[in-house]
Amino acid sequence: MTNYYWIIAQHSGKVLEVKGGSFCSSVEIIQHTKKSELDHNVDMQLWYFNGGFITNKRSGFVLDVQGEIRKRYKNSSILKFVLDVAGGSNDNGALIILHEKHGGKNQQFILQKWDDGSAVIENAVTNITENFKFLPRLSQNFLEILNDDEYYDVNIEVGNDPCVKTFHAHKVVLSYRSPYLRRKLSTNKKNRDGILARIELSNILPEIFEIILRYIYSGRLSLKEYDTLDIVKLLVAANELNLQELVAHIQSFLIENKVNWMEQNFDLIYQTSFEDNSFLDLQKYCNDLISNEPDKIFESQNFTSIPEKLLISVIQNDNLQMSEIQIWEYVLKWGIAQNRELPSSPKEYSKEDFKTLKSILKQYIPFIRFYNLNSKEFAEKVHPYKKVLPKELYEELLLSLLNSDNKKGESKPRIPRNIGSKDIDSNIITSQHAEIISKWVNKLEVTDKLTSPHEFKLLFRGSRDGFYSNKFHEICDLQSRTVAIAKVKDSNEILGGYNPTTWKSADRYSNTKDSFIFSFNNKDRDESHILSRIVDNRYSIDNRSYYGPSFGNGDLIIWGLDTNTLCNYCYACKNSYEKSITKTKDRFSIEEYEVFRLMNIYQKI
Repeated sequence: MTNYYWIIAQHSGKVLEVKGGSFCSSVEIIQHTKKSELDHNVDMQLWYFNGGFITNKRSGFVLDVQGEIRKRYKNSSILKFVLDVAGGSNDNGALIILHEKHGGKNQQFILQKWDDGSAVIENAVTNITENFKFLPRLSQNFLEILNDDEYYDVNIEVGNDPCVKTFHAHKVVLSYRSPYLRRKLSTNKKNRDGILARIELSNILPEIFEIILRYIYSGRLSLKEYDTLDIVKLLVAANELNLQELVAHIQSFLIENKVNWMEQNFDLIYQTSFEDNSFLDLQKYCNDLISNEPDKIFESQNFTSIPEKLLISVIQNDNLQMSEIQIWEYVLKWGIAQNRELPSSPKEYSKEDFKTLKSILKQYIPFIRFYNLNSKEFAEKVHPYKKVLPKELYEELLLSLLNSDNKKGESKPRIPRNIGSKDIDSNIITSQHAEIISKWVNKLEVTDKLTSPHEFKLLFRGSRDGFYSNKFHEICDLQSRTVAIAKVKDSNEILGGYNPTTWKSADRYSNTKDSFIFSFNNKDRDESHILSRIVDNRYSIDNRSYYGPSFGNGDLIIWGLDTNTLCNYCYACKNSYEKSITKTKDRFSIEEYEVFRLMNIYQKI
């Protein structure tokens, strides 16, 4: 096991820390107040010794002398240099430097071992093992009691004719393990000796009840041994018997281990989860899947057989992350599948065929936000089925598309989210935007599959941290692999840029061939984007301290707050990047901007 240490400056009691906790090399080492052992950032202060290298726990980088520092006295003896707190400062943030040895306390350091609590955990595990070592034998004894026909006092008749099976059991065990069975048995308390209590459970299959009865007696159940469909049946039966501990366990097992099966059988899971409010975990799973990953429902093998109620629930969801034209196409697919006599192409439809499809889709049409479609989508995907839509609706849609000033604003466009995207803490972009940006970072096309997603970790938000440039540099300097995003005021336009290098307050440019700037615009109902990669990498990143995040020689400058006008400004003019990302000229106002650090999923901190 690796031992980690704080390196403590003896004169101040403060510890060595990697400034900003950076994953980048060539960053400063400072002294700082020691963090709590439970602080999730404590590892930026922890060090371990690896083959002579002093290595930081968080970044994995080692202490290194920058450049060659070898000086000699006149007599040719070599000076000795040691770690030194610059200026002997007691303040947080003081630099750790290499200095000629003079014996001062600011050059004296001690090691303190970090206790991650593993010893406490080890002792706790030992105690638990000791306390419960007799439970397996007790569990086995109770199973033997269940299988012993000599002392039982309850007959439980399970199932319906002709599949009925009688189980023998014991009142005392059933009463204390199941509140439902306790109520059932309460009417048998005063039965004469020799008269067995009798319980009927017609809603449960005998093979399912046998599994539950063994769980009631032994307290053991390995769900991995059973088919997923049987596990769902176990869930329903456990809920009927009010075995809430088992209900919670089965829900967790399904969500953690049977996601693929539940996606392919979503209609069953959805109906089951909303049959009873005890299945809150499954209900949340269903609602999240509907909102965030509707493709998994619409692309499932049995999509066309899902019930009407479920389809309506899906398409009326305001948070459904899918474009409206996709929703319309899936609803059409479902509707056509309900009558196998309907031709596959609308060109082959008779008057009666249109009438039949119109009757099938009648209750779904109000939930399709046709006003979010563009003219191409309408012409190719909706017009061929004009006879399916109410006449007034079709005419209004046609008028709206012909007259660009007559746009309907009551419906918010839905931006599609691909499978696997995660929520993002942003006031500006969606998870779909984040996925597209991740593809650009990985130098993929928008249509390519993203195999190495990123987490967008929010570092800076103008409305939260202030729009001043100095606040941006205070928070974001020395941070690498960042994306800056700005929302243009009174517009649908989003502008941004990616900086793979670290931000600095250096009043000079950084050189990189991997930076890019971009824009998104959902004007005219059609989500569009522009990607512009660096051409003249001498001016990739503008680090001037009086700017916020800025790219190129004026290609994108997020100015921040203008103290004269009290407005937040941005500027964009093509110079160093391959193309302009906005038609707006000169300086313009922004209403929000954010900066995110891109984290590989396996690097999450």
